[in-house]
Amino acid sequence: MNHCSDDHCVTCSDEAVAVRVVRLRDGDLADVDVGGGRIEEVSVALVDAEVGDVILVHAKEAIGLVP
Repeated sequence: MNHCSDDHCVTCSDEAVAVRVVRLRDGDLADVDVGGGRIEEVSVALVDAEVGDVILVHAKEAIGLVP
């Protein structure tokens, strides 16, 4: 079943955001700088991230490292 209306799909139009890892936490989690002085917690279970790395995050999940 197609849940998209018109030519726009919310799921398909989501974008990954580049953020910097500021702290690694237990449980494959990390605190990341999302800009504007804001720190958020994301999962880094799918990537081998280190403090200082820039990662791509989608839906609170790191999906890749930015070289």
